[in-house]
Amino acid sequence: MDIGATIRAIRKRKNITIAQICELTGLSQGFMSQVETNKTSPSISTLENIAQALKVPLSYLLLKKEERMQIVRKDERRITTSGAAKLKVEHLSSTQNVRMSIVEFPPGAMIGDAPHAHEGQEVHIVLKGTIYAQQGEDGAEFTEGDSFSWNACTPHSVKNTGEDTAIVLISIYTENENGQDVL
Repeated sequence: MDIGATIRAIRKRKNITIAQICELTGLSQGFMSQVETNKTSPSISTLENIAQALKVPLSYLLLKKEERMQIVRKDERRITTSGAAKLKVEHLSSTQNVRMSIVEFPPGAMIGDAPHAHEGQEVHIVLKGTIYAQQGEDGAEFTEGDSFSWNACTPHSVKNTGEDTAIVLISIYTENENGQDVL
């Protein structure tokens, strides 16, 4: 964890000097310099004072780099294909347990050759086109703007029943942080 670099980056971004932080916290400039260079580890109480002076939540200072906001620009998305239909899958963003993707279904295409099941929960929103989704004995047709969700441990399928390409935003939550790509 690089708390010192985080503090320094926030301080500089907000155009706050070390002297100003010290004035607000009562800490010495030498101590603050050592904190920012990770030569000393401040107590939680001291970190709380620094966070208040920087006007950021204490929890933000304690986040690991991989826990902070991750940015995926449109032209930087990882694109894969899925199943026999070679569905185009654009991987939007993810956290340890949640993955979001946009899936393009050509007319008649479906995820997989047959209903499938896996760990997790899914939420879908149809951005374009018409699809038919089935989970066990439940099934319905969905069009642009419609959404649905399910526990993915029950066999399910999604198929484009329209005449044009369907585009579906899918968010998948799994307890397993190393969850496999199911799309």
